[in-house]
Amino acid sequence: MENKKVLVETSARHLHVTKDTLETLFGAGYALTVKKDLSQPGQFACEERVQVVGAKGALPGVTILGPLRPADQVELSLTDARSIGVHAPVRESGDIVGSGGCRLVGPKGEVELKEGVIAAKRHIHATPADAEKYGLRDKQVVCVKIQSAQRSLVLDDVVVRVHPNFGLAMHIDTDESNAAGCAPGTMGEILA
Repeated sequence: MENKKVLVETSARHLHVTKDTLETLFGAGYALTVKKDLSQPGQFACEERVQVVGAKGALPGVTILGPLRPADQVELSLTDARSIGVHAPVRESGDIVGSGGCRLVGPKGEVELKEGVIAAKRHIHATPADAEKYGLRDKQVVCVKIQSAQRSLVLDDVVVRVHPNFGLAMHIDTDESNAAGCAPGTMGEILA
């Protein structure tokens, strides 16, 4: 059986916002400005940046990712969350009920989030064809070995997410990426 290789991408701190939150932060009728497309089809990094404020400090210049979402979500590493004093449970994207809160500060206003702050659970995006090729299924939990010069490691508890609109890639946060010594183009091997 061939190796089940997957591109490992570092997902740095970012947030997703609703139309109402965007307009509160940047002004009525404001629209996101695409800075660059991301590996996942239809997803993009924006020029717009905001400050994420917690009980102990703030993270300036946090990038908004588009398109607009039905709920606000702030994705931080656990190190980021601790540094500014916010609760960020490890969750899959979209699972924000009972998660941490924070304040978002933009050039035109502020939004107090009662929940929505998470540390994204490490995951693999795959199309149905990718999943079939690798013998994977949606919501399956796998291990991925990341080989690097001096910090190789195996990450457990990696959730597989299968959807026709995905591109094959594994997403980990900056803490995990630094622990593995990842660089752009790093490949992981799904051990299943």
